[in-house]
Amino acid sequence: QVQLVESGGGLVQPGGSLRLSCAASGSIFGIGTMGWYRQAPGKQRELVATVTSSSITGYADSVKGRFTISRDNAKNTVHLQMNSLKPEDTAVYYCNAELQESSRKQPYRQYWGQGTQVTVSS
Repeated sequence: QVQLVESGGGLVQPGGSLRLSCAASGSIFGIGTMGWYRQAPGKQRELVATVTSSSITGYADSVKGRFTISRDNAKNTVHLQMNSLKPEDTAVYYCNAELQESSRKQPYRQYWGQGTQVTVSS
């Protein structure tokens, strides 16, 4: 069964850095756009960054210049390098991906990871 698993979250001081990773596993034939979302307590989930299959990236204004999204197609992974972290970045970060299962005959579907906690605090 296809799964997305996030890792790399944790506690970091303001101004510090973290690198999140998300690995897709299972019988996967193709991967389309991948992205990262986040949800803070009491708030709705919001888009953080996306990267297409052609490595075209997009970012929320709040993270531009600080975060970098990238993908490794050979390893079916997407990463989010987070620098100059602020307390406002504290949230559960979720991986999202368009996945084509088994073969090229299957349609692309959206999948979500279970999330990884990022806490920015001194």
